[in-house]
Amino acid sequence: MKPRIKICGLTRIEDLQQAVQAGADALGLVFYPPSRRCVDLPTAARLARGVPPFVSIVGLFVNADPATVRATLAAVPIHLLQLHGDEDEAYCRQFDRPYIKAARVRPGMDLVQYAAAFPSAQAILLDAFVDGYGGGGRMFDWSLVPPSVGKPLILSGGLTADNVGEAVRRLRPEAVDVSSGVELSKGVKDADKMRAFVAAVRATEG
Repeated sequence: MKPRIKICGLTRIEDLQQAVQAGADALGLVFYPPSRRCVDLPTAARLARGVPPFVSIVGLFVNADPATVRATLAAVPIHLLQLHGDEDEAYCRQFDRPYIKAARVRPGMDLVQYAAAFPSAQAILLDAFVDGYGGGGRMFDWSLVPPSVGKPLILSGGLTADNVGEAVRRLRPEAVDVSSGVELSKGVKDADKMRAFVAAVRATEG
């Protein structure tokens, strides 16, 4: 099965449109105030109106107050939650919305045990362990990922057009997630980099 492609951290309508034209399957909006890619609700709603049918909108949250998540869901047509903090299973499933749970990968981490703690998750997103939350555009050691963790995997962390092909061939993830690897600056995407990234993923098919 071909890996799905998510482009995250969109803040501008022109970038969103270029991501769609490049072939992204999902678009990520960040609702984590410390992030320079964070969007407010009016901006998020405006961006969402530019998303065509059959392209998913993913909302990224980090240890958010449940009321904040619910207010965001009421204002923006989010299809999938991406939870990047220290949320537990009960927190994640309280919103009656499909979700993926991020794992900050580092030596000694038991990814099988981690995935088992989130039986209701759609998938586990693998990202680099750095100070704070989010991968910081850094790769992690792919050899730390076991052959199976019992859940579909989404690969993130330092991916670019230059390395995503190897990543897909080695780990066979359900999807890949990119943000900084297709940017000119934080929150500002590069159309050529987005097209090159999608092409590199597609080149692994078959």
